[in-house]
Amino acid sequence: MTITTWNQQIVKKKNKEIVLRTIISNAPISRADIAQHSGLNKATVSSLVNELIEEEFIYESGPGESSGGRRPVMLLFNKKAGYSIGLDIGVNYILGIVTDLEGNVVYEQHQSIHNLSFDEMIHLTIEMIKNLIEHTPQSRYGVIGIGIGVPGIVDKNGKVLLAPNLKWSHVDLPDILHREFDYPIIIENEANAGAYGEIRFGAGVNCNNVIYVSAGIGIGVGIILKGELYKGINGYSGESGHMTIVVDGEKCRCGNSGCWEAYASEHALLNQAKHILPGATLEELIEIAEENKNVKEIFNEIGSYLGIGISNLIKTFNPQQIIIGNRLAKAKHLIEQPTIKSINKHTLDFHQKDLQINFSKLSIYSAALGVSAFAIENFLSIGKD
Repeated sequence: MTITTWNQQIVKKKNKEIVLRTIISNAPISRADIAQHSGLNKATVSSLVNELIEEEFIYESGPGESSGGRRPVMLLFNKKAGYSIGLDIGVNYILGIVTDLEGNVVYEQHQSIHNLSFDEMIHLTIEMIKNLIEHTPQSRYGVIGIGIGVPGIVDKNGKVLLAPNLKWSHVDLPDILHREFDYPIIIENEANAGAYGEIRFGAGVNCNNVIYVSAGIGIGVGIILKGELYKGINGYSGESGHMTIVVDGEKCRCGNSGCWEAYASEHALLNQAKHILPGATLEELIEIAEENKNVKEIFNEIGSYLGIGISNLIKTFNPQQIIIGNRLAKAKHLIEQPTIKSINKHTLDFHQKDLQINFSKLSIYSAALGVSAFAIENFLSIGKD
C-alpha cells in the first residue's frame, strides 16, 4: 500500500508538471485544450489546474473564443510568481541580473574589475548577489534560485576544476556560496550557459543544432545538439578555446602553446594593441578602429583567426547555426567579414550548406540569462524526484 501511494504521488507530480509546461508553452489556453495537448483526462486537468491556481503558478484571464457553446476561461502562466538571479563572472567584469520566470530582466548590475585576488572576487560576487536579492520584487516565492556562469571547467556538482583566465583551481563555489545564501545554487560553464541563453531567448530560438562561441578574454564553446545542451561524459566539453590552431605558437595561459584563444580572443586583441595604444580597452579600440589603420588590421586578424577555429567546429559538428557572442560580439562590424571570409576559405561548400552564422542577439547577457533559465527550470521541475 505504501509503494502504491508513493507511486501515485510521483505520477501526480509528473502530470502537474505536464499541465504547467503546457500552459507555459501555449498560453493563453483553456482547460479543454490542455487536456487535448497533454493527453490527460479533463477531470485530472481540472484538479491540477485548481492546485496551480492556488499555488499562484497560473491565473485565469478573460474568456477565449468559443467554437460553440460557453466561451472557455483562459489560463496564463504567472511569470511574477518568483524571480531568478543570474551572474556571469568574467575576467574583467561581473554581470548580475534578476529575471522573472519568463527570463525578462527586471534589474541588473554590471561591475568592471581588474586583477582581483580570489578573495576579492568572491567578496564582490557575494556583495553583488546580496544587492540583487535586495532589488528583487516581492512575490509568492521570492528568489527561486541563483545561477552562476564561470569561464572554466565545471564538474557535475558545480565545482570549478580549472578556470585559467581567473587563475582558479578546484574551487568549491557552491559550498562557499551556501555559507551565505539559503537558495538553490547552480554553477555552470559560461559558454554552456550562453548557448542555453541563446536558444531560449536569443538568436538560436528556432534552431536545434547550435554552436555558441563565447569570445571574451578567453574562448569557450557551448554545444546544442538536437535541442539539448551537450556537456560530454563528465561535463567538460566545449573547451575549444584550447584547441591548437598554430603548432608551437603563442603561449596560452592554460600552459599550452598555439591555442585558439591565444589568437582570437579579447585578450589576444588587447595584447597586440598594447604596442599601439597601451592600456586601451576593447571599447576604446572599437571606437578608434575606423580611423586607425593599425588597430583595424588587428581586428581583421582577430576575425581571421576566429574563423579558423569556427571552421574546425563546423567540420566537426556540421551545425545548423554558429552564434558568436560575449564581448567580442561588440566588434561585429569590424570582425564579421574577416571571420566569414576565413570560414569560407577553410571549409568546403557542402559544410556551408544550410549553415547560419549569426552574432548574439543578447550581447553580453547570454550567459547570465542562461544560468538564470537553469535556475528557473530547476524551480519549475515539480515532478522531479
